[in-house]
Amino acid sequence: MNFQTVSLLMNYLEIGVLLAILFRLGRTFELIANTQRQLRRTIHHLGEHRANEPGVNNALDGSSITLASGSARKPAEA
Repeated sequence: MNFQTVSLLMNYLEIGVLLAILFRLGRTFELIANTQRQLRRTIHHLGEHRANEPGVNNALDGSSITLASGSARKPAEA
């Protein structure tokens, strides 16, 4: 085998390894995306389940939050 043949085989091997790495990265990102979707679904489901339980005070539902507007404030006395 001459130098050009070995060099060409090494280039093909390098391309194969890079493609394998890209494929593996793609699978890793797909797994991360699926896990994130599952977590969001579970959190949403738990939130619905918790909201339906009687006697549970859910501080994150926003019903007990009151916003102060500028017109509702008392004028400052001099």
